[in-house]
Amino acid sequence: MADLSHLDDSNRPLMVDVSAKTESTRIATATCLVTLGRELISQMDQGELKNKKGPVLQTAILAGITGCKKTADLIPLCHPLPLDSAKIEITAQDDQSLLVTATAKTTSRTGVEMEALTGASIAALTLYDMCKAANPAIIISDLKLRKKTGGKSDYQA
Repeated sequence: MADLSHLDDSNRPLMVDVSAKTESTRIATATCLVTLGRELISQMDQGELKNKKGPVLQTAILAGITGCKKTADLIPLCHPLPLDSAKIEITAQDDQSLLVTATAKTTSRTGVEMEALTGASIAALTLYDMCKAANPAIIISDLKLRKKTGGKSDYQA
């Protein structure tokens, strides 16, 4: 099994020292599926779902971008990164579900996988929060890293 990078030789948590790494452009994309149900999806009009709390998808997009930006505040050992961009897209996956796609980009010494994953999950949680009164059985699933480029190695699911 690979060594865990966030533990020192005594198995104590540590923030990885990235000072010796070279800066490079790093991009990561993560997705998450939100099953709202047929009734809510059928209420979408021109790519938006509105309710008493406001424009659901636009609010979730803003929350997801904020999640990308605040990742280091939420995940204890993540490096605070200067993001070059953060993008959240929410599209209908089928007649019951929305697919949240988060892409984060930085020019830094460490990757942005956690920022993309956090952005996707925060957007999904915002969709849940804004729609739970209409359907408390909403399912958030399949949060995963889809792609990362830059750094030592690239990855694509």
